Amino acid sequence: MCVVIVVAFAVMVVVECVLCNMPFWRSVAASGDSSAAYNVLGPGLERTDEGLLRVVDPTQAYMQVDADGSSEYVRVVPVSSEALTKAVDGGAHVLSTVRVRPDVNRLAGRVGSVSLPSSRSEYVRAAASGGTVCVRILEPEGSVVPFEAVHANVRVPFSLSPLRIGLMVALLALVLAWRPGSGLWRVPLDTSSVRQRVWLGVLLAVPSAATLAVVVWQLVAAAPLSFHADGMYTYDFDQYDHVARALLDGHTWLDLDTPDALRDAANPYDVGTRQRLLDQGVGPVYWDYAFYRGHWYSYFGVVPALLLFLPYRAVTSLFVDGGLMMPSGAAVPLLMLGFLVFGCLLVIRMADRIRPGMPVAAVSMLCVFMLLASNGVYLWYRTNFYSVPIAASLFLSALGLWLWMGAVKRVPVAADGGNGDDVARSLSLPRLAAGSVCIAANLGCRPQFIVVALLALVIFRPQIGKILRHAVGAKRMSFGSAWRLLRAPLAAVVPALAVIVPLLAYNAARFGSPFDFGSSYQLTVTDMTNYHQSLSNLVLTVVYYLFLPLRFTDAFPFLAVSPAPLPSWEFTEAMPGGLFAIAPLALAAVAVPFLRRRARGAEGRGVWALSVSCLVLGLLLVVLDSRMAGLGWRYITDFGWLFALAALPALSCILDVARPRLRWLARAGFLALLLFMIVITLLSLFMPGRDDELLRNNPGLFLDVQSWFSML
Repeated sequence: MCVVIVVAFAVMVVVECVLCNMPFWRSVAASGDSSAAYNVLGPGLERTDEGLLRVVDPTQAYMQVDADGSSEYVRVVPVSSEALTKAVDGGAHVLSTVRVRPDVNRLAGRVGSVSLPSSRSEYVRAAASGGTVCVRILEPEGSVVPFEAVHANVRVPFSLSPLRIGLMVALLALVLAWRPGSGLWRVPLDTSSVRQRVWLGVLLAVPSAATLAVVVWQLVAAAPLSFHADGMYTYDFDQYDHVARALLDGHTWLDLDTPDALRDAANPYDVGTRQRLLDQGVGPVYWDYAFYRGHWYSYFGVVPALLLFLPYRAVTSLFVDGGLMMPSGAAVPLLMLGFLVFGCLLVIRMADRIRPGMPVAAVSMLCVFMLLASNGVYLWYRTNFYSVPIAASLFLSALGLWLWMGAVKRVPVAADGGNGDDVARSLSLPRLAAGSVCIAANLGCRPQFIVVALLALVIFRPQIGKILRHAVGAKRMSFGSAWRLLRAPLAAVVPALAVIVPLLAYNAARFGSPFDFGSSYQLTVTDMTNYHQSLSNLVLTVVYYLFLPLRFTDAFPFLAVSPAPLPSWEFTEAMPGGLFAIAPLALAAVAVPFLRRRARGAEGRGVWALSVSCLVLGLLLVVLDSRMAGLGWRYITDFGWLFALAALPALSCILDVARPRLRWLARAGFLALLLFMIVITLLSLFMPGRDDELLRNNPGLFLDVQSWFSML
């Protein structure tokens, strides 16, 4: 073990000090003989009074300097902070990230970016044995660029990145813990072990602390996210806070201004009508809000508002007049932390019933696999209001299923005879009721998740069978016998109805029908009241959701958006690949229907039936999303976790094959695929072309990480 750690440490040192610092070693002999005085400005650039550059002709916007060939790098020198502040205070819109292209001796180089938050990005590779380096600025006319000069013959500084070192240490820890010879493979899972529970709590404390820090930062920095330009739609991303305020005020519509012209329009859902109103200066017209009978509504589920947004505004109103707004960026991490915790607990509970005493290494790998296959990282990254209902349903579904499975006591249910008491004894009624509340609440989050309720038929199959047999076979039944027999069904149904009925009444109060959630009244790219997804897209969309291949490139982040053409228009979101491409281990779900003979005991057969049901529901949600929602990367979250749960029995078999050599290979292969999934997930965060791409939202982080791969 010590030898492995020493070798791994040596590899980390080589990677950090040599490979990731290759620009330093390549430029260590640089002469440093360069001066801004020798820069030649192209006629497409002019100096501002503060010393910045303004693009007046994009075709001639360049800075030119001579290089002696002692270094492959030039440095784009930013202006001083005083000059930048002066320009901003003067009303100039200064670019913080600028696209550049270094041309050497009239040969075009590769397009890159220089960003003020990333000092590493200032060093641009322009390999030449000497000659003229022309750094072209690829920005539109009128752009103000915070560049002072370009220096050639520079030495790139040596740097140690705490983030890079931290990631390598984390990767090393995972490999050491999960490698086939690890001691964790010899530790059996024991859910009653205090020691294992403490270790699980310690591990979960890390994301909990990180989440708490993010939530506090989001709450402190909270500001209204509403954007409007004349002649355009109004983009307001605080939908859930508007819902919370409306409920506190005692009505269902949102307290947002409604233009008379829009209210009086013959068909406000017609795109042409709305565009004419916008051209006439009518506003505000809110993008992606539901508009119905003169009022604005949110068609997103109300439960997250009741769980988080309304309580936060109500509590803070005790200290601040009117209360404070909870941003979606605080709500989504909280909900996803709940999913992380109870998703792992659900996997542990299923693993314990699939194979009692399964190695802790295998269980921990299955937990990580489920979190990755669920596509939850997408929601952790993109925390706007679109992610709120999905994150809430993930959390509630994982919690509800965990409670339901925990409600089944390890007490056998008699096949016949008895008076129904054995049904109640075999269940924890409080857990049964609490699980029903959680599952039913999906109707007020992401309604598609309500299909999870069907899993009750599998989880409680012995109890349901007992109740049906007793009810059918009994000629007469006293009130006491009926009560004992019906306690469990009532404990499941009554709490669910207590959630569902108010939600349906809320729909009826808004849109006149308990089953109308308002999505048809949203004002977006088309008239949703008359729009229907084309059946010609259905098969292709299902295939894309599952099998859209990854597309690799030769430049960071080495992953690009995969094209997904469709015969006719429907909503599509750029995505790197389908579920089985980004999470190939999820393919094991397809093998589950053929593993019934391997299920051990009644509990094993019960989990096998649950896994098959998860596979069926996952496929059902793929079809439903394809038919109703279109093709969206975030919608993989609807069904990815179900495929992951369905795959658990097959993956458990793979990790515990009988032959030692084959078992070693299976575990090593599983580890390799899991690391592949981790890498793909991380690279997808940096992928250009995705919604909220990192290069725009956090260019400093993007360019710093990009510099790690400069040796390529």
